[in-house]
Amino acid sequence: MRLLRYLQHWLRGPGRPLVVTDFVPETHPLRQWADTFPWAALVAAVERNFTRRLPTPTARGRAPVATRVLLALELLKHELHCSDEQICSQLRTDLAVMYACGISEVQVNRTQEHFVLPELLTQFRSRLDEALLNELLALQAAAAIEQGAVSSAHLVVDTFPSEQGSQRVNDAATLYKAKKKSSRSLRRLRTSVPRRAQP
Repeated sequence: MRLLRYLQHWLRGPGRPLVVTDFVPETHPLRQWADTFPWAALVAAVERNFTRRLPTPTARGRAPVATRVLLALELLKHELHCSDEQICSQLRTDLAVMYACGISEVQVNRTQEHFVLPELLTQFRSRLDEALLNELLALQAAAAIEQGAVSSAHLVVDTFPSEQGSQRVNDAATLYKAKKKSSRSLRRLRTSVPRRAQP
């Protein structure tokens, strides 16, 4: 009966909103994924960049969707390998996706097909420039290092391009081959030179 009280807005109209964290356990992969991001810093960087580069939006039309929601949807789209339509649909029905987008309470309006229209997500994506993406990546890396999830001391960057499946020559392999080749050459030289008779 208690669950029915929470779900009454789905059944017969507005009621108490659902608290998303009550339905998404701490062990859920999307909740763990979402908790690794420094959302406040990422959202602040996006909003700073947008206000500097883009004109201020008007107050007319629909209420704006929070930057946190759009940014999380864009990241989730790639994490879950979804299309814009699929991730926007999941936002309406999947409480774990709502949690990842920072939505703490939900009360559904049945007349609204989506919380976020796919076209709005496409428009948001088109506003992300390379400088902003680099800044977001730097913020995420700094947060991961600060949390101890990544150590910069153990990070090795391979700048040598190589095709997949091909073996790459490195200094150790070259040195090993050179020693092996010289030992073979030395053995051949020893066997090809006739031995002198000893007095």
